Amino acid sequence: MSVPVFEEFEPAVDCGCAGCAQQRRDLALGLPVRAGGHPAAHGARRALVLVTAAGVVLGGGGASALAQHPDSTTPITPADVTTEVSESAGVSGTAGGAAAPGPDTPQGSAGPLHGAPGPGPQPSPDATPTSSQITTQSLRKTTRAQIVNRAKRWVNAQVPYSMERYWSDGYRQDCSGYVSMVWNLRGNEWTGSLDRFGERIDRGELQAGDILLFHNPADPAKGSHVTVFGGWTDYTHTSYIAYEQTKPRTRRQATPLAYWKNSDRYVAYRYKGVISGGSGGVGTTATGGAGGAGGSTATAYPGTAMFGPGANNAHVARLGRLLVERGGKKYYRQGPGPRWGEADRQATAAFQRAQGWKGKEADGMPGPHTWRLLVTGKGRTIGGSSGSGGSSANAAGFPGRGYFRPGQSNAYVEKLGKQLVKRGYGKHYLSSPGPRWSEADRRNVEAFQRAQGWRGGAADGYPGPETWRRLFR
Repeated sequence: MSVPVFEEFEPAVDCGCAGCAQQRRDLALGLPVRAGGHPAAHGARRALVLVTAAGVVLGGGGASALAQHPDSTTPITPADVTTEVSESAGVSGTAGGAAAPGPDTPQGSAGPLHGAPGPGPQPSPDATPTSSQITTQSLRKTTRAQIVNRAKRWVNAQVPYSMERYWSDGYRQDCSGYVSMVWNLRGNEWTGSLDRFGERIDRGELQAGDILLFHNPADPAKGSHVTVFGGWTDYTHTSYIAYEQTKPRTRRQATPLAYWKNSDRYVAYRYKGVISGGSGGVGTTATGGAGGAGGSTATAYPGTAMFGPGANNAHVARLGRLLVERGGKKYYRQGPGPRWGEADRQATAAFQRAQGWKGKEADGMPGPHTWRLLVTGKGRTIGGSSGSGGSSANAAGFPGRGYFRPGQSNAYVEKLGKQLVKRGYGKHYLSSPGPRWSEADRRNVEAFQRAQGWRGGAADGYPGPETWRRLFR
């Protein structure tokens, strides 16, 4: 018995009635983003349209060259291609139409939460408020500890990376959706809008909960990314703990500053709605720099931009007054005042040298640790006497980090080891502490640092000025 031959044919594509044309358009393309369609799916459909358009050109417009929607046997006509390409170009199908929203990106467009809307009005996909419209009063308040805890939530859940899917909390599972969740924003943002919710800061001012953002406006799909700063890994400040949403899933990892690629193009931002609070386990660094915002506004470091040549503000005046109180009066012929001068630099350098710091650590520019010692009345005063939390009389100032490194052998290492044993942190020594730096020294120092409540890079086992001060006080 012969097998019947079935003739295949394509349905007619030249019906110009409005109903057929609309049906083909809806099935093949769906709704655009501004009409409620999903931004990621819209991007995929656009790619389909471009391939189809190329096929039409190469194939002379024949029916066999037309791509078909995977869920329909209705082919896309050249007229449909023309309509969608026009919409993708940012204009409506009719002359004089209003401009469409900006181009889609790997992070999607700004939009509301999905499946788990938060309280208050949700942003529309086409309307992200400008920086001037976003104020601290309009944002949800949060502490640094809360920011870091939310960042850890996705790390613990191992949320898979996706530019199209949404996690159970309603946030998109890509890098900008992750930051939107971490900052507790009311909707899903993208790399082109996250900066509106933060204040740009210097990288040296980074604290737990801040972000490092790179947005490529020329081609958002190429390189754009954002990470959450979790604290420095060591005193060099050349790497940090990054919380980020990347393939294949959310991760927490030591990362070079600012990132593996396009490092020089990442910009640091601080969430406008952050308030005083814990640092989420990221304590002071080994060098004594504050890792969180646990201090009050009165003691918070104002940032490096507030000091140096050309600076003229109240922070400079306050610095001068604090330095005078700590023995720096001889450096000021008049003042101190709000305008930065050489007297401020010399007095600051003198205070830093009093702590035992050398080189760049005593360059006369106040950093977070210098500021904290001054405003809290701790550390050694200019001339050698101790502040309220300063070193005891039998302990010299911190000699410098260079003495405590593999291969170093000196009296400071032995002195450090004996003090660790005296304070009960010598369990890793197999024999009495000696002058040569060893792994046992590092592990004992790390144990002491962890006992101070420090974590991550703040407890790396290498003593800094603050470790030294606390160990000998």
